[in-house]
Amino acid sequence: MLCCGSVTLTFESVDVLQRTLADTVFKYAADRKKAAGRALGTLVEIVTFYTLRAWNLRDHIAIERSVPEFANPDILHNVEFSLHPISARHAVHVAPLILPLTAAKLTRQMPLLANTTVKSTQVLSTDGVKRNACVIAEDESGLVVANVDAMDDSHCDLVVCQLFPDPFAIFECKRVGVEEGMRKGPQTIEKAKQGAYVARTISSLQKVRLRNGQFHGMLERRDGTFRTGPYGELLRDVIDRSSVSDMRGFILTVGIVSNHGNWFTSANQNKELRVLAQSYDWLLFLTDSGLAQFIDRLLLHPAPELEAAREAFLASYSGRSGTNRFTKVRIGVAADEALRRYFSSHEAEVETWFNVIAPNRAKLGKLQVDLRKLAGKDWRRG
Repeated sequence: MLCCGSVTLTFESVDVLQRTLADTVFKYAADRKKAAGRALGTLVEIVTFYTLRAWNLRDHIAIERSVPEFANPDILHNVEFSLHPISARHAVHVAPLILPLTAAKLTRQMPLLANTTVKSTQVLSTDGVKRNACVIAEDESGLVVANVDAMDDSHCDLVVCQLFPDPFAIFECKRVGVEEGMRKGPQTIEKAKQGAYVARTISSLQKVRLRNGQFHGMLERRDGTFRTGPYGELLRDVIDRSSVSDMRGFILTVGIVSNHGNWFTSANQNKELRVLAQSYDWLLFLTDSGLAQFIDRLLLHPAPELEAAREAFLASYSGRSGTNRFTKVRIGVAADEALRRYFSSHEAEVETWFNVIAPNRAKLGKLQVDLRKLAGKDWRRG
């Protein structure tokens, strides 16, 4: 049950919630339901990003990066989030703060990057919009990413990280709405095929189906020899015990899907969900109830601690032209602070929003542990 103003609303699925948003927040749009659907996709990405931040993985994140297929750099695939090893981390204090804070201004605070060609991008805009995981420079050795830690009118504290170009994990978000009168979204199978292809081609850990229906894994060592074994066991061994040199090219693949109207549940999987579950190393389902709870507290029955995020959302989806200040890439400073605090203080509750589809019987906490293991390896030794 959701509240919108003085009206109490019930819903059976996210599709019903989408229609509720269409009739309230997006009533100005020519195609209300499509506008609401796009916003739901953004909210899934927001939940994913701030969950990763709550897991203390922010400094490893790059957003909307092109990741090459393993040993086939001519084919690139864009992913929502990639997590990269850190080669160096720098704390930067900018004072006085004169907006906009551009990449060029920031690198002048860092002698190490004095001779680097920087990008023409803004870490902070004049109207108080920050860029998450802002890439300020990039070359063959990797990328340099800046994140705002804290700021006021006079100064700004940032963390600037030099990241290796190859990620150790990727996250992709898949959501498809249901058209009126349809049983499921027409693009569901296409998104499943696309996600499955990316998951199966970007990592050096290859997956082969055996005649008994099980999956076998194969990993080529640096010296050209091979390690093989049941896929789950080999994946576990790679994360827990492998040397970094043997892990070159390994990427842990994580998919996040939402909307029961298309994907069903872990206990009642349709073909598309099964395709994804056998392709990603981890497949998470952001439940209807979890997404609805977040939207209820953000928009329909706003929690005081999320008020700044709600204001940024409504300002971005008002029907008036202007800069969107509520996306995974660009977000208002106050909205970002509100979301950081919310996901950090409600971490245990947020994790109940996700069902683990694959691996079978795995717990979400294990994914967090594995990501931290990968992040903590000394990748410079590879």
